[in-house]
Amino acid sequence: MEKLFKQIGDEVREYTPEEYEQHQKDIVELECIAQEEAAAKAEAAAKRQALLDKLSITEEEAKLLLS
Repeated sequence: MEKLFKQIGDEVREYTPEEYEQHQKDIVELECIAQEEAAAKAEAAAKRQALLDKLSITEEEAKLLLS
């Protein structure tokens, strides 16, 4: 396991067991958030493509219409 350190002023010390535990919780939480964001982006892209297909136009044509 990688050792982690915390600096407070001039003092540098290794994480306490509680800080290691919180660090692991933070990593899991950030991974969950990243997965949720990726899923939301994928869903938005699928909806956008479905609309383009329904209109029978390409993304470039849609950009021209909206510019």
